[in-house]
Amino acid sequence: MTLQIGILYSRIRKDEKLLLSELRERDHEVTKIDVRKQTFDIGEAPEAFADLDVVVDRCLATSRSLYATQFFEAYGIPVVNSNETAEICADKVKNSLALEKAGVPTPATKVAFTKETALEAIEEFGYPCVLKPVVGSWGRLMAKIDSRDAAEAILEHKATLGHYEHKVFYVQEFVEKPGRDIRVVAIDGEPVAGMVRSSDHWITNAAKGAETNVFEPDDEATELVEKASDAVGGGLLGIDLMETDDGYTVHEVNHTVEFKALNDAVETDIAGTVVDWLEEKAAENDSQEVEVTF
Repeated sequence: MTLQIGILYSRIRKDEKLLLSELRERDHEVTKIDVRKQTFDIGEAPEAFADLDVVVDRCLATSRSLYATQFFEAYGIPVVNSNETAEICADKVKNSLALEKAGVPTPATKVAFTKETALEAIEEFGYPCVLKPVVGSWGRLMAKIDSRDAAEAILEHKATLGHYEHKVFYVQEFVEKPGRDIRVVAIDGEPVAGMVRSSDHWITNAAKGAETNVFEPDDEATELVEKASDAVGGGLLGIDLMETDDGYTVHEVNHTVEFKALNDAVETDIAGTVVDWLEEKAAENDSQEVEVTF
């Protein structure tokens, strides 16, 4: 069955190229939707979208992702990942609350809205601890705070940046991991492939230059990946885990997961597995009537 698949994007990276190549090899028809050039009508779907079986959200910017997925769902066009999942994963506070509610081990976290209360939270954790932006990726704007002087300087800096998100202080315990963390790409809770990201730096993101090696999820990791996926609504996700003396802890779930580094580290054809899933999703949606919300 030939599918009509829309790809939401603002830049075509290696991840999107892998997906596009796989889709075209299977003779699916692809509509590339550059959100920077697209307008969305609140009352009527553009004709170009009428025949789409499913839309894949690969937006770089969180704000565009959240709004665009709302429109496609309103048009009655299935989106992966869903807007509900995107809303939870895009905000670290919502992400942490969802994991905690689902009973998934996750680092101790406090949120404050003033410099004074944020400093109290930091002092309660002790040094070092970690200050993160509530929205962000690739390990940007994260700070490991080693002293009260550093805490006061960083909090002052964030408070004067202007944007309201910088005045939401997300403070987290510092997890003593063994120089690495783990990324597992999963589809509706089932692990597709995993990698260990190792670095001498405390931030072990692949985007920060971490060395990557294959990770085979054990029973504990597999169970946590499934629970973390369910906690945010499922879909194509990147679940990040850290190893502790008490087992794994899940510190984040990513909804527009990048997999190029993982694809290079493992033998699994990640793009092929994702397209298999998209074909299944489209078949499911084709067998049931989709209700339009207008």
